Amino acid sequence: MKKNRFIISGGGTGGHIYPALSIADKINESFNNAEIKFVGAIGKMEMNIVPKYGYNIQGLWISGLQRSFSLKNIVLPFKLIISLIQSIFILIKYKPKFVIGTGGFASFPIVFISSILRIPTLIQEQNSFPGISNRLLSNHANYISVAYDKMEKYFPSKKLFLTGNPVRKSISNLNNLIDFKKKLKIDKSKIVILILGGSLGSDKINRTIEENIDFIISQNIFIIWQCGKNYLKDYKKYNSDSVFVTDFIDDIDSVYYSSDLIIARSGALTLSELAIVSKPAILIPSPNVAENHQLKNARSIEEKHACICIEEKDLDLIFRNKLDLVIRDKKLQEELSYNISKMALPNASYDIVELIKKHLNNGE
Repeated sequence: MKKNRFIISGGGTGGHIYPALSIADKINESFNNAEIKFVGAIGKMEMNIVPKYGYNIQGLWISGLQRSFSLKNIVLPFKLIISLIQSIFILIKYKPKFVIGTGGFASFPIVFISSILRIPTLIQEQNSFPGISNRLLSNHANYISVAYDKMEKYFPSKKLFLTGNPVRKSISNLNNLIDFKKKLKIDKSKIVILILGGSLGSDKINRTIEENIDFIISQNIFIIWQCGKNYLKDYKKYNSDSVFVTDFIDDIDSVYYSSDLIIARSGALTLSELAIVSKPAILIPSPNVAENHQLKNARSIEEKHACICIEEKDLDLIFRNKLDLVIRDKKLQEELSYNISKMALPNASYDIVELIKKHLNNGE
């Protein structure tokens, strides 16, 4: 039987990789005899992550544009030319029916060459402010999947489809959850706050929690604190009957559902997951991301009265007051939870694959 071949490309960060993996899983469910090849960037995290999920990946010699002066930008044109040539050979040899790009510089060469070779393409944009690769590809792709409305100011409106961000299947599967409150023997009367600073941790968020920890505990709160692997040695001393400190949480789904309030960064995937679990959140955007897209993500949600947003530079001034406001105001918690739940689009992977199937079935 002839293989249904697909190429999926995206990487550099988990925000580009995990949506790609979610789409790949849905393609395997939806197409008989599907075969998927991933294309990433040599030396980047996707080259290690993707094989763990059972998929083959090939690397391109490509890197992103450094936004400050760097000698690395001098070799960028040469890397781009070579990666475009590599993409030609990959596409001619593999002969995919469809190519999907989920953002990051690794996706640009393969999606661009696919469009030139008239191979149908879809790009998936996770953020409210699109990355450079997807902005450049928008005029070449057949379809553009987005997670936010009002994206026509960046992309051609006729190509836009509001699907949401593909997330892990487990996030909406309540059957596999464990009760973390019971596991950690948390007093049922306590409010549970989950603190996430990313897998590596955030120095500023960690220091802010440390500075306010006595106040937080005094409010009858239990803290589940993912401080990041770089910081565990500094903060594990706070483990107590009111604080659980860990470098990383494997069963994040169960912890989401066991929490009453979440303090987190505002990466696209985190926000999609918060919407699905319908939890009130205080968002602290990372200032160290491309084009400050986390702040734009958080502000777009705050406009819908679906979160509290605090910029890092303001944490020392207003964090305690904002936290106190949320934990004391049950009505506000309910409002934030309800409003963010309205933004949930849990069927993103299905909707994206349906677009692909429709295109292939119609022979467009």
